[in-house]
Amino acid sequence: MLRISRDLSIDENDIEISFVRASGPGGQNVNKLSTAAQLRFDTRRITLAEDAALRLNRLAGQRMTKDGVIVIHGQRFRTQERNRADVMDRLLELLREAMVRPTPRRATKPTFGSKQRRLEGKKRRGDVKAKRGSGGYDD
Repeated sequence: MLRISRDLSIDENDIEISFVRASGPGGQNVNKLSTAAQLRFDTRRITLAEDAALRLNRLAGQRMTKDGVIVIHGQRFRTQERNRADVMDRLLELLREAMVRPTPRRATKPTFGSKQRRLEGKKRRGDVKAKRGSGGYDD
Protein backbone atom coordinates (compact mmCIF):
# COMPACT_ATOMS: atom_id res chain seq x y z
CA MET A 1 0.00 0.00 0.00
CA LEU A 2 1.30 3.43 -0.99
CA ARG A 3 0.26 6.20 1.37
CA ILE A 4 -0.70 9.41 -0.42
CA SER A 5 -2.19 11.36 2.47
CA ARG A 6 -3.84 10.73 5.80
CA ASP A 7 -7.12 9.81 4.07
CA LEU A 8 -5.87 8.14 0.91
CA SER A 9 -3.69 5.15 0.18
CA ILE A 10 -3.55 3.12 -3.01
CA ASP A 11 -2.72 -0.51 -3.63
CA GLU A 12 0.41 -1.15 -5.69
CA ASN A 13 -1.48 -3.84 -7.62
CA ASP A 14 -3.79 -1.16 -9.05
CA ILE A 15 -0.82 0.47 -10.79
CA GLU A 16 0.11 -1.13 -14.09
CA ILE A 17 3.59 -0.40 -15.46
CA SER A 18 4.77 -1.57 -18.86
CA PHE A 19 7.99 -0.86 -20.68
CA VAL A 20 8.11 0.41 -24.25
CA ARG A 21 10.81 1.62 -26.56
CA ALA A 22 11.91 5.17 -25.93
CA SER A 23 12.02 7.76 -28.68
CA GLY A 24 14.71 10.31 -29.40
CA PRO A 25 18.50 10.10 -29.49
CA GLY A 26 20.38 7.25 -27.88
CA GLY A 27 22.08 5.31 -30.66
CA GLN A 28 21.55 1.59 -30.98
CA ASN A 29 20.54 1.33 -27.33
CA VAL A 30 17.23 3.06 -28.02
CA ASN A 31 16.44 0.62 -30.85
CA LYS A 32 17.20 -2.56 -28.89
CA LEU A 33 15.91 -2.01 -25.36
CA SER A 34 12.53 -1.11 -23.94
CA THR A 35 13.53 1.31 -21.21
CA ALA A 36 10.71 3.86 -21.28
CA ALA A 37 8.09 3.22 -18.58
CA GLN A 38 4.39 3.68 -19.17
CA LEU A 39 2.25 3.81 -16.04
CA ARG A 40 -1.52 3.32 -16.09
CA PHE A 41 -3.66 3.97 -13.03
CA ASP A 42 -7.45 3.74 -12.96
CA THR A 43 -8.76 6.50 -10.69
CA ARG A 44 -12.13 4.75 -10.36
CA ARG A 45 -10.49 2.19 -8.06
CA ILE A 46 -9.93 4.77 -5.34
CA THR A 47 -12.53 6.81 -3.52
CA LEU A 48 -11.85 10.52 -3.78
CA ALA A 49 -13.89 13.43 -2.51
CA GLU A 50 -15.75 15.25 -5.26
CA ASP A 51 -13.56 18.36 -5.07
CA ALA A 52 -10.37 16.26 -5.02
CA ALA A 53 -11.55 14.32 -8.08
CA LEU A 54 -12.18 17.57 -9.94
CA ARG A 55 -8.75 18.91 -8.98
CA LEU A 56 -7.13 15.63 -10.08
CA ASN A 57 -8.93 15.83 -13.42
CA ARG A 58 -7.75 19.43 -13.91
CA LEU A 59 -4.17 18.72 -12.83
CA ALA A 60 -3.84 15.55 -14.92
CA GLY A 61 -5.09 17.28 -18.07
CA GLN A 62 -4.31 15.22 -21.15
CA ARG A 63 -2.67 12.51 -19.07
CA MET A 64 -6.14 11.34 -18.00
CA THR A 65 -8.33 9.49 -20.47
CA LYS A 66 -12.10 9.86 -20.70
CA ASP A 67 -12.44 6.62 -18.73
CA GLY A 68 -10.53 8.10 -15.78
CA VAL A 69 -7.24 6.28 -16.40
CA ILE A 70 -4.09 8.30 -15.77
CA VAL A 71 -1.31 7.48 -18.23
CA ILE A 72 2.20 8.73 -17.39
CA HIS A 73 5.07 8.13 -19.79
CA GLY A 74 8.63 8.33 -18.50
CA GLN A 75 11.79 8.10 -20.58
CA ARG A 76 14.01 10.53 -18.74
CA PHE A 77 16.59 7.93 -17.73
CA ARG A 78 18.43 5.12 -19.48
CA THR A 79 17.36 2.27 -17.19
CA GLN A 80 13.99 0.66 -16.56
CA GLU A 81 14.36 0.90 -12.79
CA ARG A 82 14.95 4.65 -12.75
CA ASN A 83 12.16 5.32 -15.26
CA ARG A 84 9.83 3.12 -13.18
CA ALA A 85 10.68 5.05 -10.01
CA ASP A 86 10.27 8.34 -11.91
CA VAL A 87 6.73 7.59 -13.13
CA MET A 88 5.72 6.31 -9.67
CA ASP A 89 6.99 9.53 -8.07
CA ARG A 90 5.16 11.62 -10.64
CA LEU A 91 1.89 9.76 -9.99
CA LEU A 92 2.24 10.13 -6.22
CA GLU A 93 3.05 13.84 -6.57
CA LEU A 94 0.01 14.34 -8.82
CA LEU A 95 -2.29 12.60 -6.31
CA ARG A 96 -0.81 14.50 -3.35
CA GLU A 97 -1.28 17.81 -5.12
CA ALA A 98 -4.91 16.93 -5.93
CA MET A 99 -5.62 16.11 -2.27
CA VAL A 100 -4.57 19.58 -1.07
CA ARG A 101 -7.58 21.86 -0.75
CA PRO A 102 -6.64 25.41 -1.81
CA THR A 103 -7.20 28.16 0.72
CA PRO A 104 -10.05 30.43 -0.36
CA ARG A 105 -9.11 33.95 -1.36
CA ARG A 106 -10.46 36.72 0.81
CA ALA A 107 -11.28 39.93 -1.02
CA THR A 108 -9.53 42.94 0.51
CA LYS A 109 -9.59 46.64 -0.24
CA PRO A 110 -6.46 48.59 -1.15
CA THR A 111 -4.95 50.55 1.73
CA PHE A 112 -5.06 54.33 1.87
CA GLY A 113 -1.29 54.51 1.40
CA SER A 114 -1.36 52.33 -1.71
CA LYS A 115 -4.09 54.53 -3.20
CA GLN A 116 -2.00 57.64 -2.48
CA ARG A 117 1.13 56.10 -4.04
CA ARG A 118 -0.83 55.10 -7.12
CA LEU A 119 -2.31 58.56 -7.58
CA GLU A 120 1.09 60.22 -6.98
CA GLY A 121 2.64 58.04 -9.68
CA LYS A 122 -0.14 58.88 -12.10
CA LYS A 123 0.28 62.60 -11.37
CA ARG A 124 4.05 62.43 -11.89
CA ARG A 125 3.63 60.57 -15.17
CA GLY A 126 0.99 63.06 -16.35
CA ASP A 127 3.33 65.98 -15.57
CA VAL A 128 6.12 64.38 -17.62
CA LYS A 129 3.79 63.96 -20.57
CA ALA A 130 2.36 67.49 -20.23
CA LYS A 131 5.84 69.05 -20.40
CA ARG A 132 6.69 67.28 -23.64
CA GLY A 133 4.73 69.53 -25.96
CA SER A 134 5.37 72.89 -24.26
CA GLY A 135 8.84 73.52 -25.74
CA GLY A 136 7.66 75.87 -28.55
CA TYR A 137 9.78 78.66 -30.07
CA ASP A 138 8.76 82.36 -30.17
CA ASP A 139 9.96 84.35 -33.23
